[in-house]
Order: sequence, then structure tokens, then C-alpha cells
Amino acid sequence: MAQSCIFCRIAAGEIPAKVVREDEATIAFRDIDPKAPTHVLVIPRRHIPSVNALTGEDVELMGRLFVAAKEVAEAEGIAETGYRLVMNTGPDAGQSVDHIHLHVLGGRGLAWPPG
Repeated sequence: MAQSCIFCRIAAGEIPAKVVREDEATIAFRDIDPKAPTHVLVIPRRHIPSVNALTGEDVELMGRLFVAAKEVAEAEGIAETGYRLVMNTGPDAGQSVDHIHLHVLGGRGLAWPPG
């Protein structure tokens, strides 16, 4: 755990969050500044700063992250109508927390292209 990382502290239960799903490797919670009716962040419990820090050892964990996101979409009732998964990497892409996280967005039509 990175002591100063807000997402590590949420995963450790030190900071409250509206958790919607969790297992031993991942935790999913509602975004505090939602951009859609459903906006959930899915994170690994283990601290990984960004996609750029991934290694071959992270393949299984990243697969688990995407399966967790699919399960969140199903539980939130947006799997059938559609949802968007977004992972920002770096400041130019809008990554605001240096802990890899997958946004699950849905509950309305989403425009393309984003940004």
C-alpha cells in the first residue's frame, strides 16, 4: 500500500467509500464526481500507479479487473443497454489519481468521441 494513495486507503478501509463490489484482488466503489448515472471505479487492491507500470506479472490481475467491471455493470443493470470502460493513463489523459483504475460508465447514452 502506498501510504499517501487515496485509493489504497479506500481499499484498506481507512477512507469510507460507497463500495458496490469487492473480492480479495479488487474493489469497486462509486465515483464521488459522477459523469453518468452509473459511474463506478474498479481498482486493484495492490498499488499500481498506471498502465505504464504494468508488467507481465499483472496479466491475471488486469483480467480480474475487467471481469469485476463486467459484474458491476450487470449488478447496476446497465450490461444489456451498454456501458463504457475507461482507463486514463497520465495527466494529458485525465488520470487524477496515481493508482490504476477502471471507470464503469452507463445509465444513459454516451457520446463519441469523448474529450
